[in-house]
Amino acid sequence: MAYRSKVALVYLLGFALDLLNMFVATIAYPDIARELHATVTELAWISNAYMLGLTLIIPMSVWLAARVGERRLILGSLLVFGVASALVAQAGSIESLIGWRLLQGIGGGLLLPVGQALAYRQFPPARRAHFTGVVLLVALMVPALSPMAGGLIVQALSWRWIFYLNVPVALLTFALGVLWLRPDPAPTSRPTLDARGLLLAISALSLLLIALSLLSQPDTRAFGGLGLILSAAMVTLYWRDGWRKPGAILDLQLIKNPSLRLAMLIYLCVPGIFTGTHLIAVLYLHDLGFGAAQIGALMLPWAAGSGVAILLGKRSFNRIGPKPLLIAGMILQCLGILLLMRVEQPAGPLLIIAYAVMGLGGSLCSVTAQTLAFVGIAPEKMGHSSALWNINRQLGFCLGAALLSSLLGALGAEGFHYCFLAAALLTLVPMTAVLRFDSTKVLALLTSNPLQEKSV
Repeated sequence: MAYRSKVALVYLLGFALDLLNMFVATIAYPDIARELHATVTELAWISNAYMLGLTLIIPMSVWLAARVGERRLILGSLLVFGVASALVAQAGSIESLIGWRLLQGIGGGLLLPVGQALAYRQFPPARRAHFTGVVLLVALMVPALSPMAGGLIVQALSWRWIFYLNVPVALLTFALGVLWLRPDPAPTSRPTLDARGLLLAISALSLLLIALSLLSQPDTRAFGGLGLILSAAMVTLYWRDGWRKPGAILDLQLIKNPSLRLAMLIYLCVPGIFTGTHLIAVLYLHDLGFGAAQIGALMLPWAAGSGVAILLGKRSFNRIGPKPLLIAGMILQCLGILLLMRVEQPAGPLLIIAYAVMGLGGSLCSVTAQTLAFVGIAPEKMGHSSALWNINRQLGFCLGAALLSSLLGALGAEGFHYCFLAAALLTLVPMTAVLRFDSTKVLALLTSNPLQEKSV
């Protein structure tokens, strides 16, 4: 097996573990609530704590990778993740469960950007679209299958086994990493930690994530608004401190790269907005009389549309470039959201068509944006770009849900159609930036193929 395939497999196993723990825990909420006497707010923090740990550790990933080496950091993060999973499974109170979920998120937050940077570095620009397609196939299959698998585990064993089963997978990935990943090269220098930048970055991200969580609850919305103001102020301070500082915790100068900047905007406005749209759709369809099984089954046509999009994106990116794919993807997701406004009864194919079209359009944008983000990044900058990409990815999912749920809360039960209309319009926000984007440099980079492909 080629070395790059080994690196990719280690990363993909870790990525699947992260996705599994983002989506499978919700199926166990009723059992956790009954056994640990948890409130609805406490149950929400089972996911929020994981997301918080995941996002807050990402700014440190570049410095830690330079300090201890990427191989050691990946292996260490897998051990942290596995130990935290076992501790979550053994939790005797909801407070300790939330705390161990935070630690579990820290393990995943180290693995994702470092593993992603190491994996993408192995592929020449012309092969990155293909690798992105494989990554997104994992991102498609795990959320689609994990709720059903989690339900079977909870029913046959208990909710604790959802987390216990993480341990053997983490250990398998750890063993493959030990066997396959090459030793880290001896460091030429030991970078100093940008402590002030790290403190500002963590403070800004913490305030933003907590504010978004508070915005989703009607009785805490005012505190959420205050948190957004404070987080905006902290982001401004961090931006002014780190924009041109040598050795900054994150290389903000990479945002000047047009491809990375556009890709980050796309991810906020397309996959991020779909997250919020699906949340609103679940509430809307429940009010129309849809059952839980009917609503859950809607992810199947979405997954089918996504699968087609991933195959199209992999095969078309190198030939036609990102612009046609992004334009088509935004239009398709916009049309799919607008179709939801015409659904008025449980029966009929319109809802299935809407979700299939949203899956096709959203994933066409996802596969194109992720390829575009890394296609022109120099190998030595891959760690910083991966960290920025993963922070943006996590915030996009939180922001889309918080924005549309807050709008629905302000409009009341009659505001579903306005929420869908807002989501459709937000999906098209990047259109001007896409139309102005010069993709000739990207296509030239793909056809020049400056890196020779190796099977080592």
